[in-house]
Amino acid sequence: MEILTGDTITTCLSPLVHDLICNLGFELREKCDIDSLVTQNGEVLWKAITDRVRYAESGQSLDYRESVRLLGPVCEAIHLHTLSLTRAQFEMKYSPWFQWTAYPELFLQIFDALEGLHSVAISLGVMKLTSCLERALGDVFLLIGKECPFLLRDLLASAELAQVFGRAVMDILKVFIGSPCGLNLRNILWHGFAAPEDIPPKYCSAMLLLTAGLGQLLKSYLHQRNVTLAHRPFVTLTNLEDVIVFPGVTYEVLSAVENAMRNSAFVLKAMLPYWELAVAKFKVHRFADCSMLLLSQLEAGLRRVFAAVNKCPARLLTAESTILYTTFDEILAKHLDDGSINRLPHFLGEPAMEFLWDLLNYQEGPRIRDRLSHGEINLREFPKEAASHLLTFSLVLLLRFTAEDTLSELKEEAGIQLLVSLAEGYRSRCHPAFQLQKQVLSCEESLRMWDVLPLPEEPRQEAGRLEDNSEAHACNSLISKILCELCRHVPGSICAVGGSDGLLPERWPQLLQELCSTRIPTLFCPRLVLEVVVVLRGISSQCQRVSAQVIASLQLRHRQWVERRLRSRQRQNYLRMLNRFLKLILQYTENLAAYTNQEKNKWNEAISLTHAVLLRIWTFSEKKQMLMHLAKNSTNQVDTS
Repeated sequence: MEILTGDTITTCLSPLVHDLICNLGFELREKCDIDSLVTQNGEVLWKAITDRVRYAESGQSLDYRESVRLLGPVCEAIHLHTLSLTRAQFEMKYSPWFQWTAYPELFLQIFDALEGLHSVAISLGVMKLTSCLERALGDVFLLIGKECPFLLRDLLASAELAQVFGRAVMDILKVFIGSPCGLNLRNILWHGFAAPEDIPPKYCSAMLLLTAGLGQLLKSYLHQRNVTLAHRPFVTLTNLEDVIVFPGVTYEVLSAVENAMRNSAFVLKAMLPYWELAVAKFKVHRFADCSMLLLSQLEAGLRRVFAAVNKCPARLLTAESTILYTTFDEILAKHLDDGSINRLPHFLGEPAMEFLWDLLNYQEGPRIRDRLSHGEINLREFPKEAASHLLTFSLVLLLRFTAEDTLSELKEEAGIQLLVSLAEGYRSRCHPAFQLQKQVLSCEESLRMWDVLPLPEEPRQEAGRLEDNSEAHACNSLISKILCELCRHVPGSICAVGGSDGLLPERWPQLLQELCSTRIPTLFCPRLVLEVVVVLRGISSQCQRVSAQVIASLQLRHRQWVERRLRSRQRQNYLRMLNRFLKLILQYTENLAAYTNQEKNKWNEAISLTHAVLLRIWTFSEKKQMLMHLAKNSTNQVDTS
């Protein structure tokens, strides 16, 4: 697409940030002796490093620029030392000190990347190191604190970590990864600002050694206090099965990605090595690595589109420390920071926006970038389906910004046509409204289980004692009338109405299926709608609870009936419970859930409550119809006057 023209950008780092990262730490030509930093046994001499940190005149805040400048020779010495070691030597000297993290073997992989001097692999290594380190630091925090801060900067500033490692050591980490005033290596990589050539390898080597040094300090702390570090369990990607709509990645798709990424205006040439490595990682089943690279580059590409459609080219670059970076939060928002409308959602279209919100933002979605960047996911067991899904969506985006001649070639392939079609038809699967639809269908499925539950051979004398419950029949009739009314609001509904009795019961599940497949606009949903959805989901949850309790009671009572362990009153209660009125309940309340509890067995009260609720629903429906009729008449009178 022509909206992205030209590709002369070699870095997305603003001049000041680029100077701080790529130049400032190289100004001093001082030769730093590695023996003053690390002992022969691999013990980090922290004072020699922390002495390089400088503070503002007040003594309270860090002087980040001067600290970076003075730490430059230290990082250079560490880097040369790292490169001088063989893998076996590095492993022997430092591996024990990485055991405090949840992923100690990662650091050997990063060492391999440093030895190979592949800039893109080193950048990926820093991304993985910072996420792993953040998770491990959070585990340490919980030795003392109650609730781990979500943001890395707050974690590094905590009194809890200062108590374990010392304030000076935490200030070193702030210079490297904890503030936009410093090197800020974590954020510039994870948010897709830094090209591979923007990251000096010596900072990766320094982070390796610092992580080992932290392990040494932690060992001393644990020994002194006789405590053990516990790692929090990894999390799983929530509702991943809901989000995935694309078929698995095939050779055809991989080939198309490789073609498109070299020809799509979505990809800056400086960032192309990340895309190439992402595909390579997918091919060797390193799915977490692939996803990390794709996420950062999707953010970089979408930021470029965001800056173009909103005519704010400066937002493409890293902001200075006094201004917020343009990240996914701003890119996918409804409004810009000045209150004007963000044009990106309209440009991308609702399906693409819903996909991104599902994957990244909704609380009940996978929130894949958050969980990867904060080290919450087990990288060894990262699901192939997630990486495949991300890669396929990336291809669809790449194609949107690909020249017409290349595009027509690719779109001729049936497999690619299918992917584009699926993307264009995507609807949110993690928005609360969709989750409500899922809950309703799940509850209906639970209710259908009642029909297949074991029933007793009903003795005539027992059945004769049961009075004819007119309220139960009234419930049936009201439910049928209400469902008929609902049926009118289902576009193209094929639900049949069965004479004067209303909708036939066997058609009720079909109506619910139609209602729950109705497409609801969910992007930037008003707060009032979300509040209503929350209430409805609460009701649905209680429905599910009631059904589960009824099923449990039926199974228990049937077993007791068969074993002849029920008294006369209990047998009558059991037969009442078998009456099908409960199967037809549309709306339950928490009181109904309490009535159906096995310990209470208040079945008659449950019937009365249900009848009252249904009467209210029907009354509301009739009033609504009357108001709509009056409003229509009023409008007609105005039109003719």
